[in-house]
Amino acid sequence: MTTTTGKVNAESPRPGGNIAAFFDLDKTIIAKSSTLAFSKPFFDQGLINRRAVLKSSYAQFLFLLSGADHDQMERMRAHIAAMSAGWDVEQIRSIVAETLHDIVDPLVFAEAADLIADHKLRGHDVVIVSASGEEIVGPIAEALGADFSTATQMEVEDGRYNGTVAFYCYGEGKVEAMNALAESRNYDLSRCFAYSDSITDLPMLHAVGNPTAVNPDRALRKEAASLGWPILTFSNPVSLRSRIQAPSGTTVAASAAVFFSALLAGAVTYGLLRRKP
Repeated sequence: MTTTTGKVNAESPRPGGNIAAFFDLDKTIIAKSSTLAFSKPFFDQGLINRRAVLKSSYAQFLFLLSGADHDQMERMRAHIAAMSAGWDVEQIRSIVAETLHDIVDPLVFAEAADLIADHKLRGHDVVIVSASGEEIVGPIAEALGADFSTATQMEVEDGRYNGTVAFYCYGEGKVEAMNALAESRNYDLSRCFAYSDSITDLPMLHAVGNPTAVNPDRALRKEAASLGWPILTFSNPVSLRSRIQAPSGTTVAASAAVFFSALLAGAVTYGLLRRKP
């Protein structure tokens, strides 16, 4: 159920367990649905037709306007499972790898990138937990510098999707994946953090000791307010590449300045949030 991304921290477990920050992906870290965002390259490669592209665009609009409730998520699961039946797995991985930065980079919320940097600065593992497919979520998580990711998995036969969902990383499924990773990584969930925008992720938020609603839909905002949970608003999607200066290759000082800036950004975020592990 979990896909490892990046490196595994080999440090000794902390007394009382390690700490992780679990992030939902869509509308929490990036401004759109990660699955629907790839409709154009899938169309260009002949995987979907023009009607499917139009339906994806409309679904994206509804998603941005009001989020997705349980019934909509179930319909999306059934639709994507049926649509992807027969697709070549390696072709999908190749399309995602080739178009990832052009599609996803401009969608990442600057505030989310700073928050991820803050958690890593504090020695926390960063885990992306998403209902989107692992072929999309894994590369995005790696680009964001996450330590692990867990996502929806499709059944594969002879290198092709057979149209059946093997594991749906949604609702209680997210908690199941979080618990499995917590057991293997010795996470103390009572000290961990979770961030999401949707009421459908209420189980994920309840599973940790430090839940936060990010760009919450109406139902989650109401629930967060009643429980006294922090509510954050992320509204500044920027290109990750525009935030990273290219090293000159002739001066070590330039690289040091970039590293210091990253540390400073994390420290500032830490001070603003005023959170303790």
